[in-house]
Amino acid sequence: MAIKKIAEDVYALQSFDWDRRTFDSILETPKGTTYNSFLIKDEKNILIDSTEPSMAGELLEDLESLDVQIDYIISQHAEQDHSGAIPALLREYPNAKILGTKACKELLENLLGIPADKIQSIEDGQTLSAGHHQLNFIVTPWVHWPDTMVTYLLPEAILFSCDFFASHFATTKTISRLEDIQEEAKRYYAHIMMPFSQMVQGNLEKLRDLEIKMIAPSHGPIIEKPEIILGLYEGWSSQRANKVVIAYISMHGSTELMVKHIARMLMDLDVEIRVLNLANINTGELIMELVDSKAMIIASPTVLTRPHPRIASILYFVNMLKPPIKYVALIGSYGWGTLIEKETRKLLGTINVEFLEPVLIKGKPGKEDFEKLDELAHEIKEKIGDDEK
Repeated sequence: MAIKKIAEDVYALQSFDWDRRTFDSILETPKGTTYNSFLIKDEKNILIDSTEPSMAGELLEDLESLDVQIDYIISQHAEQDHSGAIPALLREYPNAKILGTKACKELLENLLGIPADKIQSIEDGQTLSAGHHQLNFIVTPWVHWPDTMVTYLLPEAILFSCDFFASHFATTKTISRLEDIQEEAKRYYAHIMMPFSQMVQGNLEKLRDLEIKMIAPSHGPIIEKPEIILGLYEGWSSQRANKVVIAYISMHGSTELMVKHIARMLMDLDVEIRVLNLANINTGELIMELVDSKAMIIASPTVLTRPHPRIASILYFVNMLKPPIKYVALIGSYGWGTLIEKETRKLLGTINVEFLEPVLIKGKPGKEDFEKLDELAHEIKEKIGDDEK
């Protein structure tokens, strides 16, 4: 674990998980991750968030090296990677009081078995004086659980943002450049925040009037220039992009011919596209591309009358994460028969999209089939253009 002084009497206690490659058995983490706790030393010593339970020993060693007694533990989010070490902390600091939202209090009791009388519920806008420092608590539900909040520290103007603005990124750097944070922040947003984009917008509004000099999330690096990540979140959650993602698999080449044709036509129409062969990429790459896309073309061969299994599994995931796409088009080839339109609609049944007329052909595409693809490309261009007006 590393101790990093980020302001006078304010410390980041970071546990580095260099080798972690998946999170929640869903999200790829190619650069590992960190679990960040923050200590404020004052008349009252305050710990903001804890760490993954397996790393509780490291956190306790760091606190011992700083020679502090903990008066308050702020639980901004009850999930185990943030609050899992609280039981160990309470054994070491039995007089510490735990503060969290009402929803967090209930979750801490249920998930970690923490006694109710150890936890004090706080309200949106409530403050806590530590002496020289003042902590302002801002409830930010659904980024990404109902219990989440952020903490704004004065006079330093540091925002301790929990999962908001986080990234799974094991690095000792303190970030001040866009290129250092954009990819992993986008990966994190795509998998964690994208289903709650409207809530993200509302919670960004709650932060708009704050002077923020530094953002300290619970995963990943500390961000010295808050405008970097605030701007990214504003763009991603506003859903104003007009990119088209073409996600495809081809078994015998027919579907690939269709993909190449419609891709050329869309480029001729000056539509921004991203073509992804799902046989060669991980799911996370597609999910990241959908963060700033307006339409998705699903290109699949038929396997036993259904979509290719790889396509089907990814569409289930897309449906769960609710990207900002407004239009879905289905293209592909089949042998003796197909039900992939019905199955695709079912797999994407909970997201609010308009399904365009599919282009499904028997066997290898011919002249008339390519003409239908041209018509579809023009329709997509028109739909996106209408949205820009």
